[in-house]
Amino acid sequence: AYNIHVNGVLHCRVRYSQLLGLHEQLRKEYGANVVPAFPPKKIFTLTPAEVEQRREQLEKYMQAVRQDPTLGGSETFNSFLRKAQQETQQIPTEEVVLEVLLSNGQKVKVSILTSDQTEDVLEAVASKLDLPDDLVGYFSLFLVRETKDGAFSFVRKLQEFELPYVSVTSLHNPEFQIILRKRRVGGCGQHYWDSAYDDDVMEHRVGLNLLYAQTVSDIEHGWILVNKEQHRQLKSLQEKVSKKEFIRLAQTLKYYGYLKFDPCITDFPEKGCHVVVSAGNNELNFQVRLPNEQIKEGSFKVTRMRCWRVTSSVPMSNGPAGSSPGKSEVKLELAFEYLMSKDRLQWVTITSPQAIMLSICLQSMVDELMVKKSGGSIRKMFRRRVNGALRRSDSQQAVKSPPLLDSPDASWEPMAKLSSKLTSVSLRGISHSSSANDVGANDFHGNYAFEGIGDEDL
Repeated sequence: AYNIHVNGVLHCRVRYSQLLGLHEQLRKEYGANVVPAFPPKKIFTLTPAEVEQRREQLEKYMQAVRQDPTLGGSETFNSFLRKAQQETQQIPTEEVVLEVLLSNGQKVKVSILTSDQTEDVLEAVASKLDLPDDLVGYFSLFLVRETKDGAFSFVRKLQEFELPYVSVTSLHNPEFQIILRKRRVGGCGQHYWDSAYDDDVMEHRVGLNLLYAQTVSDIEHGWILVNKEQHRQLKSLQEKVSKKEFIRLAQTLKYYGYLKFDPCITDFPEKGCHVVVSAGNNELNFQVRLPNEQIKEGSFKVTRMRCWRVTSSVPMSNGPAGSSPGKSEVKLELAFEYLMSKDRLQWVTITSPQAIMLSICLQSMVDELMVKKSGGSIRKMFRRRVNGALRRSDSQQAVKSPPLLDSPDASWEPMAKLSSKLTSVSLRGISHSSSANDVGANDFHGNYAFEGIGDEDL
């Protein structure tokens, strides 16, 4: 059996035969010329070397399928992963009450099925809050972990191939919660970073309240920088309950609309530096603590990143299926090649458990830039309902479904880990690289926004 991980966290456990069944179904629906090649069957028992070779081949296969816009977004692929997740965690389909956190600390309780996918849960929360249909797409559900100071560490945005109730309960840790926030990172083209789109959200009472609560929370946690005079002005607007004016003032402050990540390690400007990375305004902002304890700040514009990649190191382990991300042995790195000056490219590496989420942020910022450049509309990406009707997943059509997996037993051990990232990022191969690292071209995320850089950008 193979463990499929998402951001270093166990998502599901599957057998070769199940993956083969998925492959054959995809070929039937989309054609052999669209679906990647699948690792062939073997007549005889595999040697340890062949087992590892098959694991690597399956990992590449799953990543290739996920990163294909047609296959990765298909209901066939996503429902396969959802059913496998539910069966792996052995959580039956039944009605439950799920608590979803809001930025002001309040909790929204929604009645759902354990088999409801992410969009179903988002729709249920929006309905409970009376959020209009055309504003639902401006918000996302995130898996977060509460830190000691009461703030939240973002684990990941919940994806369409997972069941939120199963994802959070299988971690067996009350520190992990689901929170509703304005969409900053998304998949399948759904995202927005430009705060100008906040005006759409503020036109409705519920949208305004949600955005206001999130802005207040971000200021309280120090994610948005405020000086004494600005703090006085904000306090005055709060007392007057002038929410729109409060948000508009906050929009002028440093780091408004940025997503702040946990402290991690970087090799810039030198190896082993501690850094706090924030993503927003088409850049990654670094607050670096140098070995001499000096703090330096700098920004890397996404338009000057030629390409980037995420690499992971997953040691063999027989740890518990629900082991938490905080205890994961998976080492993740995001490295990007940056145009430091007109003729000098340099690799910058960030070692962080949130590397994949950083990569998704970069991709979504590039996507938004490209949509604007082509004259397209970001707003159209958020219109997800048809004639106001809720789209319910197939998981709700039948409470009882045949099990996808056999019950786990001792014969399943030891298990090889299939550490597929399964992100929303599309891999875009590039022809060459100045990096000396032995990573193939297909491991890179090429940056289309970089291709249009001109001398004025330098």
